[in-house]
Amino acid sequence: MDNDEEEEKGKRRKGRVVVRRGRVRKPPNRTTTITTETTTTTTTTKNKNKTSIVGLGGDIEDFSDELILKKIRDSLLQWYDQNQRVLPWRRRRSKTTDADEDEEEDEKETSRRAYAVWVSEVMLQQTRVSTVIDYYNRWMEKWPTLHHLAQATQEEVNEMWAGLGYYRRARFLLEGAKMVVEGGGEFPRTVPALRKVRGIGDYTAGAIASIAFNEAVPVVDGNVVRVIARLKAISANTKESETIKNLWKLAGQLVDPHRPGDMNQSLMELGAIICTPTSPSCSACPISEQCHAFSLSRNSQRVQVTDYPVKVVKPKQRHDFCAVCVVEILEDQKATCSSRNNGFLLVKRPDEGLLAGLWEFPSVLLDGEADLAMRRKATDQFLKKSFNLDTDSCGIILREDVGECVHIFTHIRLRMYVELLILNPKGGSKILSGKEEKDTIAWKCVDNKSIQDMGLTSGVRKVYNMIQQFKEKSLPENPRSRKRKKKL
Repeated sequence: MDNDEEEEKGKRRKGRVVVRRGRVRKPPNRTTTITTETTTTTTTTKNKNKTSIVGLGGDIEDFSDELILKKIRDSLLQWYDQNQRVLPWRRRRSKTTDADEDEEEDEKETSRRAYAVWVSEVMLQQTRVSTVIDYYNRWMEKWPTLHHLAQATQEEVNEMWAGLGYYRRARFLLEGAKMVVEGGGEFPRTVPALRKVRGIGDYTAGAIASIAFNEAVPVVDGNVVRVIARLKAISANTKESETIKNLWKLAGQLVDPHRPGDMNQSLMELGAIICTPTSPSCSACPISEQCHAFSLSRNSQRVQVTDYPVKVVKPKQRHDFCAVCVVEILEDQKATCSSRNNGFLLVKRPDEGLLAGLWEFPSVLLDGEADLAMRRKATDQFLKKSFNLDTDSCGIILREDVGECVHIFTHIRLRMYVELLILNPKGGSKILSGKEEKDTIAWKCVDNKSIQDMGLTSGVRKVYNMIQQFKEKSLPENPRSRKRKKKL
């Protein structure tokens, strides 16, 4: 996966392996790069009941044997031609029989191809192919070219992206499209030029340059890392900057100069459907004969293909807590909570940070787990500050604790305490009639139908569904009758 904004900090110096009298001695507190090569003598060492294979010198060796390199390329490309999945972004343009094909039209087709690769690769970051296909088709139907996308608004893009997660990717796509169009509209063709576009990192630049423009440059994503780590039996930490640099170097050697795009895609495809993380199909792998991890696994019961790449302990997930208040405003004095024209108050998140620029129900981050009284106090303070809404005097029809749900981000486990607050129209109109000032948050009120059609994040959609289920099960037709029975 390409991540343009997060760079590895610090570089660990590689330890040198000293070989004496058949023993392998590693300097204390140093990281040893573990690799094997068929032409290199190797020695095994035991560490915590696990066998590691250490190549002489401890360095990751190049694909120096041209015959082996050619065999890998030929086998992968042949396998890819016969087994590649049919995906919408891989559609090839139809070949023309006209030798004098208009060059300008051909240039437009190449640019459209580059745009399609860009969109698909960004969508595929951290997302399954099966999920991406529908999103990609809808996206390309709405914005078939870079120029169409550049005319879109951030809100339109967010709505189209809703449910894919990692919303920063959508923002970068739009900003990048505007940047290219404003710079003359010509899609950059080389990796250095592509890297200057907002949101395009090494991975995406390599994918566009090789697949769309036939540039002989490598692409390294999680699938490629896994394939190469097994090919070379690399036991170095693949998250460390020095190892990443070496993996890019090896991937660059593997690139076929005549079919760089297909070669890169074959590596990614192999990792996706054959050389999988936990259940690799080595018997169906076209390059198993050249795979050092596979060779080692056949010669030692202590070594498995899945030992590569080395498992890195993931950082502990952060636990966050927030109080979510779904504010519903009745359509008029006679309306009930089931009326479709009732309004829901939505707040726009800041333009920077997590879920930047997206709409959500009013929410307040908490210091930790909190009881109902503490949550309501925090919510009341937020509503008062943001909307001048005083919950003691605004004519509340109903206020009910609905329950809680958990939403998982990559690095955050968010527990949401959900509350429903129903207001009468008089009170609601006063709340929403004031003018927004520069320092206040952005908000809007949308009806039931509109909120269902909006591109809400999956977390906000969870909360909305909770509210709907609660109303169906727990509320009478007219919530005012509930007010007489239960003291708020």
